[in-house]
Amino acid sequence: MKRLEEMIKQEGLVLSDQVLKVDSFLNHQVDPTLMWEIAYEFMDRFKDAGITRILTIEAGGIAPAMMTALRLGVPMVYARKTKSLTLNEGTISAEVYSFTKQQTSTITVAEQYLQAGERVLIIDDFLANGEAAFGLAKLVEQAGAEVAGFGIVIEKSFQPGRQKLLDAGFRVESLARIKKLEAGEATFVDPVTV
Repeated sequence: MKRLEEMIKQEGLVLSDQVLKVDSFLNHQVDPTLMWEIAYEFMDRFKDAGITRILTIEAGGIAPAMMTALRLGVPMVYARKTKSLTLNEGTISAEVYSFTKQQTSTITVAEQYLQAGERVLIIDDFLANGEAAFGLAKLVEQAGAEVAGFGIVIEKSFQPGRQKLLDAGFRVESLARIKKLEAGEATFVDPVTV
């Protein structure tokens, strides 16, 4: 997605060869116009997949997931990373390691918000090693639902997440695929020219 790649080039901060900071438009401050365009792209790519629900993980995936759910006309639910007093019974959970935070979290969703037989599109802001993606897929499988695919805003293609998901038989659609982070710049896999 050309506009997303341009935003990454203009406003993204390459903190290391592993870390890209996009707080100015995705992870802290959110650009709603860009999210609407991202949602359109995901809607277009998954329009024939029979999506009945969107699932994401707090917090960076919420904005693109919500806009995509709005575009597709389906509900969106997000997995919580911290246990809430109100989320104490009838839950499904999985362990997820975060490279960025360098910690393992238990992600949780109320069973009533993921139903057996649903076709779930998992949306997330980043794909790196695939830990969050596989954790979310475990939630879907525990619910008796089916993962229809993964919609990734920014993929770090130099890390193994994409290949691991493909090897597991999942469909992966990434809007910006980063080949490398080096010398303060992001280089893209097959940059979009249109």
